[in-house]
Amino acid sequence: MTLRRTLRKIPVLRRVVLLGYRAKVGASYVAPTVGSLLRWLFKSRELANFTYRLSELNHLYLPAMLSQVTGATWDELSAYIEEIESDASLRAHVKATTAQSAERAVADYGSVEFGRRIGWYALVRAVKPTVVIETGVDKGLGACVLCAALLRNREEGFPGRYFGTDINPHAGYLLTGPYAEVGKVLYGDSIETLRSFTEPVDVFVNDSDHSAIYEAKEYRIIEPRLSPNAVIVGDNSHATDALAKFAKETGRQFLFFKEEPANHWYPGAGIGLAFSPKRV
Repeated sequence: MTLRRTLRKIPVLRRVVLLGYRAKVGASYVAPTVGSLLRWLFKSRELANFTYRLSELNHLYLPAMLSQVTGATWDELSAYIEEIESDASLRAHVKATTAQSAERAVADYGSVEFGRRIGWYALVRAVKPTVVIETGVDKGLGACVLCAALLRNREEGFPGRYFGTDINPHAGYLLTGPYAEVGKVLYGDSIETLRSFTEPVDVFVNDSDHSAIYEAKEYRIIEPRLSPNAVIVGDNSHATDALAKFAKETGRQFLFFKEEPANHWYPGAGIGLAFSPKRV
């Protein structure tokens, strides 16, 4: 009697065999994550805001999406991404500053990676903003990436400034040296800081309190201060719909990019983008 016929005649045996097969199928997806988690446990120091390189598919899809927002070509945006990933000066700065910091016990600096922040960089390089605001700075890796883009823009005749906000008075320790020439951190509650800001904002990055209510409040506060072609970046759009709702309510377009870390257990966050349909 063949196995198939036996399974048909003995339902209990069929369930056991199918359970084993399904377990094997599921394990084929989970096993790589378990392996990367074990490597991370012994090689990494990070507790949050994990760093990693993006997958090759992400490197293809990210410039494609950003072209829909900025009007720049795939090739231009791919070149900007290559520019940040080959920026030896920025990597050396992050590595050296982290090694000298009191936070070095909970930060990786042997290998410096930027994750989805390469998309922030390419966006700023493409739209040439005068003012960039990021709420939620943490150690300042995103701040340095954004300021690196502003420094390149300045070399090309497009000066701009970065302002970070953070309630932690020790946040932003990486924002020193040449990157501090075009940026600074404003300490205090982000809502109050945004309320007092008077300059038109061209790129706004939400990366502070990751509650939908607080995120939505930031968008409402900054909305009157946004320039006509401003781009809003939501770093929590993988977890809340606050930016998508804001875009719909204010007549903006909305796109979402799903981050895919390479060889890392973390499933990735994403980049939400709200922008004026007139931009492109």
